[in-house]
Parts: sequence; C-alpha cells; structure tokens
Amino acid sequence: MTTSTDKAPTAPTPRDDSLDRRTMLKVAGAGLAAVGLTSLLDTTEATAQDMSRGAANFYTSDRVTLQKVIFKSQYRMDVAGNLIVPKDINRSARNPAIIVGHPMGAVKEQSATLYATKMAEQGFVTLAIDLPFWGESAGEPRNMVSPDLYAEAFSAATDYLGTQAFVDRNRIGVIGICGSGSFAISAAKIDPRLRAVATVSMYDMGAANRNALNHSLTLEQRKAIIAAAADQRYAEFEGGEVAVAGGTDLVLTADTHPIQREFYDFYRTPRGEVTPAGASPLRTTKPTVTSNVKFMNFYPFNDIETISPRPMLFISGDQAHSREFSEDAYRRAAEPKELIWVAGAGHVDLYDRVDLIPFDKLTSFFSQHLSA
Repeated sequence: MTTSTDKAPTAPTPRDDSLDRRTMLKVAGAGLAAVGLTSLLDTTEATAQDMSRGAANFYTSDRVTLQKVIFKSQYRMDVAGNLIVPKDINRSARNPAIIVGHPMGAVKEQSATLYATKMAEQGFVTLAIDLPFWGESAGEPRNMVSPDLYAEAFSAATDYLGTQAFVDRNRIGVIGICGSGSFAISAAKIDPRLRAVATVSMYDMGAANRNALNHSLTLEQRKAIIAAAADQRYAEFEGGEVAVAGGTDLVLTADTHPIQREFYDFYRTPRGEVTPAGASPLRTTKPTVTSNVKFMNFYPFNDIETISPRPMLFISGDQAHSREFSEDAYRRAAEPKELIWVAGAGHVDLYDRVDLIPFDKLTSFFSQHLSA
C-alpha cells in the first residue's frame, strides 16, 4: 500500500491538472469575488457519495473516550478541541500525545477527529482542534484566514496538553492534514515542544494562493486577486456583507473540474459534510475574500530545515493533485525526514479512507520519536 524511501520517490505521471482561470482560482481558494458562491440555480448533476476503500470520516471507537475541551491561545481566543483518550491509559503516568489539525476550510469533525481517534486506539492521547474562525473555535468574522493565528493554535494546543497530569510535555507530536500540514510546520519552526511532525495530503497554502497548482497562476492574475480583495475591504468597511469565495463548489455541473468533484464528494455529501451550529451550509469551506490574500505572505517552508533534528514525515497519495507540496517540503527539510507515497490514493482519499491511510506508519513514526 505504501512506498517508503530515504530519498524522495518518483511519483507516477499525474492525471491532467490543467485548470481554466476561474476553476484554478477556486481550487486555490484565491478569493476573487467573481468566483464566489455558486448559484443554486445552476443545473445540479446527480451524484452519490463514494464510500469505497473504507471511507469512515465519522468513525467512532468504544476503546477511547472523547471530551470536548476549550482552551485559550496566546491571543486569549478560545480554541476548541476534541480530547480523545484511550480507555486503558494509565492516568497516573505521563503519556505521549498528538495534536491533529483539520484540512483548510474544514472543521475538526472532518478528518482530524478520525485521525485522532485512530491514533488514540494505538495508545496516544490525542487532541483534534478547530482552527480560529472555524468550527467551535472563536474568531469573527467566521471563515477568516490568519496563518499566524492558525499556527498559534497548535502552540496553544501544546500548552493545553503539556499541562495535563497524564501527558508528558516532552513527548508531544503533531499531524497536519491538508492546509494544516503547512500550519503545523509553521508552528514547529518556532515551537520546539512539537517533537515530531507528520503531514498528510499537505497543501502549502501560501504557494497554492501565490502560484496555484503547478505554478499556473500568473503574476497579473495574482495582482488582480489582491486588488479585488482590497476593493472588497471598502465594501465591508462601509457595512456590506462579508464575502466568501473559493472553497468547495455548492453544486456539480457538466463543467465541474475533477479536483472540485473530489472535494465535493467529501464536503457536500453525507460522506463528510458538517455544518457547524450557527453556520450556513452555503459558506462552509469558503474563506473570506478580504482575508484570504493573507496567504500570499505565508511561506511555511522557508527555514523548514531548522526543525531538524526533530523528525518529519510527509505522506501523500501518489495520484494526489497536491503532491507537489509534500515533494517541495521534503526536498527542503533536513534529516531526519521521510516521504511516503500511498499507492493509488488521491488528495481527499487520505482524509477518510481508512483502507488507504497508513495508520501503521503513523503509529511506528510517533512510537519511535515520542518514546520515553
């Protein structure tokens, strides 16, 4: 199922990832008002969720306990999490722990809690968190982008775990899924308490917004995105509605790009759809137009080598449209590092398809590097 090597393996030839400008910007979450909420009057193409290969986003286990927790970030903002503890844990001892971050635009109940539950079954204390402005964490307006506050959430989660009597503060690791892979790396560069870092289907949200996939965004297009966001600031400052854009399409049409179909199958069907209390399903996954350009200033892989000698594990599907980001991070990182290709897996497959997700590799990685 997986291929492991000390040198980055060569991925198979990808399927066509070329995008027209409109779709490309939406996939990158770029934020042009012109690619905002898709009209519900569009012709919807019939679709059924793909539950193959063990898709189990809402997996639960009778071997663990789940407790909702809230703790403060350094900015005194509430960060919400699902604390998951093995039922047979020795609470009189200090145990290793893992923080899990959800995909960009998602909430902790999408992918992160699944990973946290599965790793808790392996004996780790785990904490799946909501990033600020998303899910049950604080922050207004909702769906705001703030790379700094996102990275801070991982450090705040470390504060929380490291002060629990049954957690060893010297044995805390992190798993970042999709965009959270880049946020976890950003945090780890300045927080040495994160002792081992694993990413899955990672997106470098900075590069994705500056360049789009395969560097297909021109400088002129980037400037147009920034200008549109700046104009939208005036509208909102004068009382206009907070605009959102990008994220996952609300409907499928005959022209929907395969990458959007991949996300749609998870976020817009019962396979993985979650609408937090008080939120609108029309706005889930979609960042605000005016804040999304903050990703243009986000360079999580700069100085990634300074994380060494703490170990890094990069996991990606060998068919993932996002594989370029794991390759780039692996190339820049210093030893010890490892890149794992999951054969036959796309980007979203590793959100919830438990028959594909290499939990055995994650278990061995953290068992080795969070050992007493």
